[in-house]
Formats: sequence, C-alpha cells, structure tokens
Amino acid sequence: MSNAVLNGLAGAGGGIIAQIITYPLQTVNTRQQTERVAKKGLLPHCDGASSPSNRLPSSTLMEILQVVKSEGWGGLYSGLKPSLFGTAASQGVYYYFYQLFKNKAEAVAVARKRKGLGDGTVGMLTWLVVAAIAGSLNVLLTNPIWVLVTRMQTHTQAERKIMEAKREAILREASISNSTDLSTLQDKLDELDSIKPRPYGTTYAAWEVYDEAGILGFWKGIVPTLIMVCNPSIQFMIYETSLKYLKAKRAAKRSSKNVTALEVFLLGAFAKLGATVSTYPLLVVKSRLQAKQEIGGNISLRYTGTLDAVVKMIRYEGLPGFYKGMSTKILQSVFAASVLFMVKEELVKVFLVLVDKNRKRSTRYG
Repeated sequence: MSNAVLNGLAGAGGGIIAQIITYPLQTVNTRQQTERVAKKGLLPHCDGASSPSNRLPSSTLMEILQVVKSEGWGGLYSGLKPSLFGTAASQGVYYYFYQLFKNKAEAVAVARKRKGLGDGTVGMLTWLVVAAIAGSLNVLLTNPIWVLVTRMQTHTQAERKIMEAKREAILREASISNSTDLSTLQDKLDELDSIKPRPYGTTYAAWEVYDEAGILGFWKGIVPTLIMVCNPSIQFMIYETSLKYLKAKRAAKRSSKNVTALEVFLLGAFAKLGATVSTYPLLVVKSRLQAKQEIGGNISLRYTGTLDAVVKMIRYEGLPGFYKGMSTKILQSVFAASVLFMVKEELVKVFLVLVDKNRKRSTRYG
C-alpha cells in the first residue's frame, strides 16, 4: 500500500469520526451564517416582501436548544448521511493528493540538497503550494456533495421564513378586511403555527438544486470555495511548520520521545484556529450561495453570484454579516481538526504496524 493511499484512508477515517462528533455545531453554524440580519434602520423594500430579520443573534447553546425544541434531535443531524459521505470523500481525496505531492516535494528537496542547494527540507511556500493543489482538486470533485449538505442543513430555516411571510400576509389581509372574524383569524394562525418544517431527503434536495440552476447548480459557491483553498493551505503550513519545529527541538535534545497524540491534537487546534479566523468571511459567502436563495421572497436575500453576494451583504448587513457565527465555527472546526489530525496520525501508525506484520508474515511463509 502506497504512502499516499494509506494517508488518504486514514484521513477519511479521521474525518468521519470528527464529523460525527461535531456535526450539531456545524448545522447550527451553517444556519447562523445564512441568517440575514439587516443593519439598524436599513429595511429594503423589494417586491412588497419582508426584509432581512433584525433580531439579535442568539448564543450557540440557545440555537441548539431551539432546533431541538422545534425539530427534535434529528434537526441537528439533518444532512448527516451525505455529509459523512462528503467528509470521507473530501478527506480521502485531499490527503491522497496532499501526500502524493508532499512526497514529490520532499524528493525534490533531497535532490536539491545533493546538488548543494538547500538543506533538504521543504519550505513554507512549497507547503502552501502542495496544500493548495490538493485542496483545489478536492473542491472540484466534491463541491456537489456540500451543496446538498448546506441545503439540508438550512431547509427548515428557509421554511420558517416562508411561514413568517404567510403569517404576515394573513395579518395584512385581516387588517385590510374589517369583516374578518377574530376567531377565524386565530384559527388560521393556529393552523399555520401547527405546521413544523422538517428536514428533507438528499434526493429531493438534489432535484431542487437541479430545478433551480441545472447541473451547474451543484457547483454553486465554487469561486469562494476555491479561494478558501487557502484555509487548509494556511492550516497545513502552520501544522507542518510547528510539527517540524517540535521534532527538530526533540532531535537537538537527542530525545527519543515521539510526538504524542495530545501534541498532535494541540498542533491541529492551533493550525485550524489561525486558518479559520483569516478565511471565515469566504465561508459565510459560500454558505449563502449554496443555501436556498428564495428565502422570504426578498431580492436583497437572493444572490446571483459571489460578487452580488458580497455587495448585498455589505449594503444590507455591513461587515459584521461576514463574521456571523464565527465563535461557533471556531469551536466546531478547531475541535474537529484536532480530532481529525489525532485520529489520522494514530490510524497511520496502526496501518503501518499491520502492513509490517503482513510483510513479515509473507517473508516467513514465502
């Protein structure tokens, strides 16, 4: 088994475990990112529809409790199946190509050292390029999966906006028509309130995306997503550089102690924190583009592309709109990355032991 395949399998396994553990936080974060909150005093009037919400964002814990109350525990795991598949595919593809190009970069560095050029180690810029290439290939191959996941995570949010618009329409109609009986009005409102939005399936989400934008709809948000390739690039640059420093420090002290799982966990957390803070606005724009666009029927809430999304977010929500839910994302992504790195490194060790045992067994009985 090649080193690239081994790391691809380990990355997929680590990604699945991290995804299962942190998925409720991811669901809440996606909803926070796609929730529109208008700047104070700015209420765009478009098509007679309702404007972006002016409610203050609640805490992550309150958001989780609200989802559980209105949708049950299943609401926190809406889209989990395609997400797990997407995680396995993304991490597998990413780590495979990352390790493949990493091996080539290290081989080039060693070859340069033999020629008297460099110290035989890979520099920061090379790590960035390697991570960027692997990330770009991963994005192009797996973006359709994440479009469906985003749709499934935000479906109930979109349905709630539709219900709010219907409620406003009923009240507006009652205020215009003085003949409306109060009991009849209350019955209509009670009937509307009794309808609870529920998560929908992967197939329905796929048909909805295709019906809205055709086959290209599955690559919505591809521009900010490709730009966000710098996120794992920054993450891996920090991680690899920190790991290299730690190993060099141990070697200088002539210590035989290997890097522990806890140290890998902490290095992974540190690396992901730096990457997340620097690229979060792109993640918000990506989520907005991949979510259902007809939220509330308001033109200020619908985006035709990346530039249109950025302009409208600045106009109607201001710069704070680009950082909605960042605390939740930091908690989720840092913890998920830490678990992923730790599990991946441990799986690599297990795979290497199994491969070594199998080789020895083959030699003994060969």
